[in-house]
Amino acid sequence: MGENMEKRELINQIKVWLREAAGMIHEASTKKLTIDEKTNRKDLVTNMDREIQSFLIDQVHIYNPEAKILAEEEGYNELENLDGQVFVIDPIDGTLNFVLEQENFCIMIGVYENGVGQLGFIYDVMKEVLYWGGKGLGVYMDEQPLPKPQNLRLANGLLGVNGYLLGYNRWNIRTIGEKSLGVRIYGCAGLEMIALLKGSHIGYIGNLSPWDYAAGNVLLDELGMKYSGISGEKLKFKGREYYLGATPQAYKEIRELLDQPQK
Repeated sequence: MGENMEKRELINQIKVWLREAAGMIHEASTKKLTIDEKTNRKDLVTNMDREIQSFLIDQVHIYNPEAKILAEEEGYNELENLDGQVFVIDPIDGTLNFVLEQENFCIMIGVYENGVGQLGFIYDVMKEVLYWGGKGLGVYMDEQPLPKPQNLRLANGLLGVNGYLLGYNRWNIRTIGEKSLGVRIYGCAGLEMIALLKGSHIGYIGNLSPWDYAAGNVLLDELGMKYSGISGEKLKFKGREYYLGATPQAYKEIRELLDQPQK
């Protein structure tokens, strides 16, 4: 009972943090952003990425000073291990969308205990909709429970893809896309995860860092979806990894196509 009460308290706390963080972003929308390049001109970081991450880390450490943080910016992007309580934070997922479109971006938080996902939160900031849930809790859109998506085949649904992989046809991705009903490129892992959770898409193939998939994986687990590295390997939670998430049926079909020689 104590553990359930503690989890419920943490859920309520994180919901408050996310609403406050989103409020900071909305308030900043009238001000000029400071934009810097990280690895290249398409890999951006803004002052809001840094401010939101700093705010969320402060809240986590008030809640649990012993918690570990794995997050995108400012030296938090690697951990030796996932022992203990770990918060995995993406302050603004889809920074290019945030900068250029002022929409189609998310804040994401995953909570892990000794490497096992416990809670996941994906907040669509501009639509003000929160997707959340956890191990044994179900998955919710705000307070509405989400049903388990249909176990559709690849041919019966839309596939979210990474633009680079599609453009260069890595791992037969064009063939895979052609066998689906169509491909979509959102430029935001959080939105791709939401599409899987809602059953709008049957799969997603991306090039992700741990903070891109940590929250979503907790929710996919709860809905019986499958995910892994591109070759079926367990995700490492370190560096960028090619990622596959899908319905069980589509996952099997996509994995078989990924292994075939490229034409």
